[in-house]
Amino acid sequence: MNLRAPIISHDDCDDLSALCKAGGDPLRLNVLRTLANDSFGVLELAQIFAIGQSGMSHHLKVLAQAQLVATRREGNAIFYRRALPRTERLGGKLHAALLEEVDNLALPVDVQVRIAAVHGQRAAASQDFFSRVAEKFRAQQDLIAGLVQYRDSVLALLDKLSFNSAATALEVGPGDGSFLPDLARRFHQVTALDNSPAMLELARQLCERESLNNVSLILADALHDAQIQADCVVLNMVLHHFAAPAEALKQLATLLQPGASLLITELCSHNQAWAREACGDLWLGFEQDDLARWATAAGLVPGESLYVGLRNGFQIQVRHFQRPAGDTHHR
Repeated sequence: MNLRAPIISHDDCDDLSALCKAGGDPLRLNVLRTLANDSFGVLELAQIFAIGQSGMSHHLKVLAQAQLVATRREGNAIFYRRALPRTERLGGKLHAALLEEVDNLALPVDVQVRIAAVHGQRAAASQDFFSRVAEKFRAQQDLIAGLVQYRDSVLALLDKLSFNSAATALEVGPGDGSFLPDLARRFHQVTALDNSPAMLELARQLCERESLNNVSLILADALHDAQIQADCVVLNMVLHHFAAPAEALKQLATLLQPGASLLITELCSHNQAWAREACGDLWLGFEQDDLARWATAAGLVPGESLYVGLRNGFQIQVRHFQRPAGDTHHR
């Protein structure tokens, strides 16, 4: 008698089953909710949900196998984010519906508290870096991308927007102030906002040397303390220092007048982990689609983008987002 082993073939139902299984656990649903506007490492998620690393790794593996989360390596760390649903694929509509339902859920209060704690740890690490290396700031920045490498691209985008003679500008995180002369020549009034006294002092010295009489320097946290709106808000290599970039964009959108523009210069995603230690970066660049998605969620309309390739292998993205002219309820 010749007994042949049964042929086991992959069935489409297996994929749907994996998706249903992944979504059939309260903790995993809360992980998806937590990843709505942020990405976290496994240790951070283990801290947020107060479980062991091995347990969290198991849940993330189940979510990854169902293609509900995507991974991105940043040096030696792996960060998890939500995968975007592909509605044209098998299970894509179910994936989209699951995320829609998940986003209507409120996270448990203790989870929200621990998320805030993780964001606080990230922010503290970034601020500590700047307090230690203020004097070496420009040299450290130039390891990756100095202003000289993207200034012309930012100015090209700025000049194409054709602001009127009374327009105002706000630069968040001006560093040593190198871009302020360019803004001062193009805007009636410029405000520079930074939460680092050491960096703001460097900017003050530059403004004094350049006699920039239409520039005001304010020590404040742009996400919590700012009480100003402008026709143009500029962030040059700043977003990767924020603990929660997606939430930061929502707060930055409130600094825009109706019809105003937000210009963001950032690195595209990269895997050079040394940038964390050398430059105090919390994030190793950003996916272009993520920035557009976060801006749209903040009520902004994506505009033109420029991309600058660098000889050191990095790529810079210069992005324009606009607050709709008829939006009068943003603040």
